[in-house]
Amino acid sequence: MSVLKTSHRLAHAFCVMPDIQFENQKVDEVVILTLRAHPITLLPGLINSTLFFLLLLFLNFVIGNFLNMVQIIYINIFFIFFSFVYLWIGIVNWYFNIGIVTNIQVIDVNFNALLYRNVTRTDLTHIEDVTVKSSGFISSIINYGNIFIQTAGSEVNTEFLQVPEPEKAIDIIQNILKEHGPTE
Repeated sequence: MSVLKTSHRLAHAFCVMPDIQFENQKVDEVVILTLRAHPITLLPGLINSTLFFLLLLFLNFVIGNFLNMVQIIYINIFFIFFSFVYLWIGIVNWYFNIGIVTNIQVIDVNFNALLYRNVTRTDLTHIEDVTVKSSGFISSIINYGNIFIQTAGSEVNTEFLQVPEPEKAIDIIQNILKEHGPTE
């Protein structure tokens, strides 16, 4: 497969043939593709944190007449800490929410609120259909979208949300399915 010989890294959001390993990886299992949300999806959290800082600066002038300096400092520390935690949680969720495609299975790892981890594993033999949906002006310009992997029966369907170059990822997954997927 010529597609698999190249490696493309968009802030580690789309990596072909990455040199990584994961827990419970089988001896003969090779990681072919890793997917994360496009880095542009971090922009709303960054904008919200920036607006929050600007609001805090404005409020310092407004509440400066009603509170003493020590109270203002404590309020500023609390809100700055809150802003950094909000931004940090967004970055950590982006980094640890990852899709892994191997020659044996598809794995979707999702972290929610840093305390809950959901890992979905689907054998390639159970995959029925792979589709991509991309909607909106920004997603079409920047080229990111959602990949849905549908499985047979009562198996859990897998989804990779807001990944870069979804059509290229679909081509790679379909090539893997042709080589290692179900035999019909």
